[in-house]
Amino acid sequence: MNYYNEIRDELINNEVYKKVKDYSKNKSDLRTYYNVGKLLSEAGKHYGEGIIKKYAIKLTNEFGKGYTSKSLFKYRKFYYFSEKVSTVSRLLTWSHYDLLLKFDDINKINYYISITEKQNLSVRNLRERIKNNEYERLPKSTRNKLITKDKLKLSDMVKNPIVIKNKYNKSNISEKMLQTLILEDIPSFLNELGEGFSFIKNEYKIKIGNDYNYIDLLLYNIIYKCYVVVELKVISLKKEHIGQIQIYMNYIDKNIKYYDDNKTIGIIICKKENKFIIEYSSDDRIFERKYILN
Repeated sequence: MNYYNEIRDELINNEVYKKVKDYSKNKSDLRTYYNVGKLLSEAGKHYGEGIIKKYAIKLTNEFGKGYTSKSLFKYRKFYYFSEKVSTVSRLLTWSHYDLLLKFDDINKINYYISITEKQNLSVRNLRERIKNNEYERLPKSTRNKLITKDKLKLSDMVKNPIVIKNKYNKSNISEKMLQTLILEDIPSFLNELGEGFSFIKNEYKIKIGNDYNYIDLLLYNIIYKCYVVVELKVISLKKEHIGQIQIYMNYIDKNIKYYDDNKTIGIIICKKENKFIIEYSSDDRIFERKYILN
């Protein structure tokens, strides 16, 4: 079998296809690079690793730039990669996959493929999520659930720590300033919490007896059909924080939520976690997350 001619034909057909049918060129790219990668893998078994460099020189002489050794090695890796992942999504471009090829952890790759599909992430968006170590900041229990495909709870997809952009570049901030930083980039904050979150109001006023209280952030999750109370603390988690947020959650359940909504969830975002307090809390709707300023 003449592997070089087979590879050459694949690449020529792809170039022609992209010019004639621009609307579906991404599908053609992925199919072509998969096929070329497979041929390179088979050629390597027959002629050794050096064959890729020889093919790169011949392709460059014939077609010009674009088919260097580095590119051919990527196509071969894409073939190996495609054989391992759950599915090669046509919703991702070659540029998306190019970002993912550097990873060896298939579970991590599948996670980024999934969120790119669901949230229609651009290459730039995906690069930023990878740079922020989003997968690594998922709780370990969540990563195990993603592997075993167990049902996820709302708390599973909330990152830990939560990264909050710090435009003021200050290490010591007040709760008011922390809230301001969140509000100035609310889309990023909601992404840190996971899918389906929508912002309702900050400093949400409620009346308990004769006193007014203010919920730092009131959200709603359309996937889990529930309100979410978020309290911000620039200190370590304390037991009184549990009592405070529980009162706010019960108020929302009694006075705001509809009959078909699920019970309200509470998230305490604090400077330092205290897992013992959470462990001994009787309300499993409440959980904590540490924040870091970036």
